[in-house]
Amino acid sequence: MNILMVNKFLYPKGGTETYCFELADYFKQMGHSVQFFGMAHENNIVGNDMDLYVSNVDFKDINIKKIFYPLRIIYSFEAKRKIGKLIKKYKPDIIHLNNINFQITPSILYEIKKHKIPVVMTLHDFQLVCPNHMLFIEHRLEVCERCKGGKYINCIRNKCLHNSRIKSIVAAAESWLYNKFGTYRKYIDHFISPSIFLKNKMIEFGIDKNRITQMHNFITSSEKNNFVKKDYVLYFGRLSRQKGLKTFIDACKLLPGIRFVVAGAGEMEEEFRGIDNIDFVGFKTGDELKTLVGEALFSICPSECYENCSMSILESQMYGTPVIGANIGGIPELINNNVDGLLFKPGDKYDLAEKIEYLYMDKNKINEFSEKCFSKAINEFSLETYYSKLIKLYDSLIRTK
Repeated sequence: MNILMVNKFLYPKGGTETYCFELADYFKQMGHSVQFFGMAHENNIVGNDMDLYVSNVDFKDINIKKIFYPLRIIYSFEAKRKIGKLIKKYKPDIIHLNNINFQITPSILYEIKKHKIPVVMTLHDFQLVCPNHMLFIEHRLEVCERCKGGKYINCIRNKCLHNSRIKSIVAAAESWLYNKFGTYRKYIDHFISPSIFLKNKMIEFGIDKNRITQMHNFITSSEKNNFVKKDYVLYFGRLSRQKGLKTFIDACKLLPGIRFVVAGAGEMEEEFRGIDNIDFVGFKTGDELKTLVGEALFSICPSECYENCSMSILESQMYGTPVIGANIGGIPELINNNVDGLLFKPGDKYDLAEKIEYLYMDKNKINEFSEKCFSKAINEFSLETYYSKLIKLYDSLIRTK
């Protein structure tokens, strides 16, 4: 089978890219052909045989002086033209979309339609129903669903995107345009939702439930690692405010006798410096991150936004590290409270501190949770299981085209 994976970033950047690259590698192991379409970038690690990519677009750099930038962000003639050339040459049996908005744009769907190729889209966030993709206003630290029913003017009123009126106008216009003309409804054959929570939100916002399949994300490790636990509690991931890190910092300060380690990068880096019981170790990847996660007593996922299917939770559990997570979004689907981890009230530093202290003081409970985590990760979130479900979906869509 020829599979064309589409994602705006073709280099390691976040969970979406990890998903795309690991899935593509496994497809190749199983005898399929995979090529990628996305933006040109010097750090790209995947691509296509025709060397066809969209010019790099930095949405964060948009301003009033770049008058034509908004047009490229909403509708890319370049992306549409180049994916058409790639389709004619590569002849994919199916096209799997991931994150495309603002850089590649849904304009490519009109070109794909001409070739009568089935299209699957994995929903990594809330982009189909929310102009800023998060159902969250960052500068207010506020969950928001005001655009429900196509009321995208609320994005402009609240400056939902980067607290910028200009960017919010562009984002609202994009959402209005593609929903007005039913682009997603008409040209995407099926959606994959990594969480029940996200699937239900899509249905609430008007997406046909029969066109959404829920499949939790996968993990790739299948061997138990014999890490020796060390005396620290870990946070790893993006260092941004919607991740609940202000609450996390406040909880750490309430527990001066516990050592915390923070690994990651983002706008909140400086706020982790100078706190006696927090070791900020910066951005980590590969074996270094694997060891850091595996040796932690447990990790924290304190998000205050609607998480979809947190890869940090799955990665922790994969290495037998329990998680204390906020009871919001898709997080409760991944943590069985008081079975393999703990849940706390999002935004409540006292509840979080209480849960951290309770688990920290009970090493037998940590060991019990650790065994349950590893067992669940292998039995429920394996790449082999995910592949089996996905290939059946591909086959069914190809047969009906």
